Amino acid sequence: MKMGLEDRIFGIVIYILLTLLAFVTFYPFWNSAVVSFNQGMDTALGGVTFWPREFTLENYKIVLADDRILSGFVVSIARTIVGTFMTIAVTALFAYGMSRKELVGRNYYMTFAIITMYFSGGLIPTYLLIKSLGLFNSFWVFIIPSMVSVWSMIIFRTFFKEIPAGLEDAARIDGCGYWSTFLRIVVPLSGPVVATLSLFTAIAHWNDWFVASIYISTPDLLPVQTILKQTLDSNIATELNADTAAASHLAKRQEYTTKSLMMATMMVTSLPIIMVYPFLQRYFVKGVLVGSLKE
Repeated sequence: MKMGLEDRIFGIVIYILLTLLAFVTFYPFWNSAVVSFNQGMDTALGGVTFWPREFTLENYKIVLADDRILSGFVVSIARTIVGTFMTIAVTALFAYGMSRKELVGRNYYMTFAIITMYFSGGLIPTYLLIKSLGLFNSFWVFIIPSMVSVWSMIIFRTFFKEIPAGLEDAARIDGCGYWSTFLRIVVPLSGPVVATLSLFTAIAHWNDWFVASIYISTPDLLPVQTILKQTLDSNIATELNADTAAASHLAKRQEYTTKSLMMATMMVTSLPIIMVYPFLQRYFVKGVLVGSLKE
């Protein structure tokens, strides 16, 4: 069908707006990468935008100089894989039970679950609970406290309710119980929502540094994000402790290096999880819209 002049103008305007939106979204990340590869003192002069003016790998050398980085990556990868699997598995089971109409008291359970989304015990009670459970300085402190996500449960529950009841009835006629129905019927049909929520959960596990800073004192159990945060803090502390003229000059130079160091730290922590996105992109549209459907 031939497009009229108004349609063409409208299409051009839409493409221009989308191009501007893509640029505004991507440029901050690109500029951060450029600054991370630029010499710190030169960055302070300004004008570093689309390409490094004084290319250097010094920022990444500082970030990766810590011998704990490798073990930190191992802990982060293990935490992300195990934590994502356990959270999705337990949350999906919880959501499947909550989606069954024959579950006695499910409205009360749902109310109790939603309350936990808005209220918590606080940091000190949580710390005491974690310690009393023997999770202090344990790998499982990353996994067990976050095994149930109420927000993800609501998304799962909404998705499960949309599965045709006839499929489950047919499974029951064939002799399947709740477990068999869940594993053989529900889970295979839940690919989009599982992939989407798995990515969100993996990002949360990968980016978290706070839990380890509170509950972990053993260096071998620190994830890479916590190690990099400590590295960054130590460089900032070096600047603040400078009190001689020569040291102040060095601190000033280091101040700008710290800015580049921050960008390098962000790149190191962001790139691994960003590489996962292309493999799950096709699930996003359907998976993300599940939670927007009204019951």
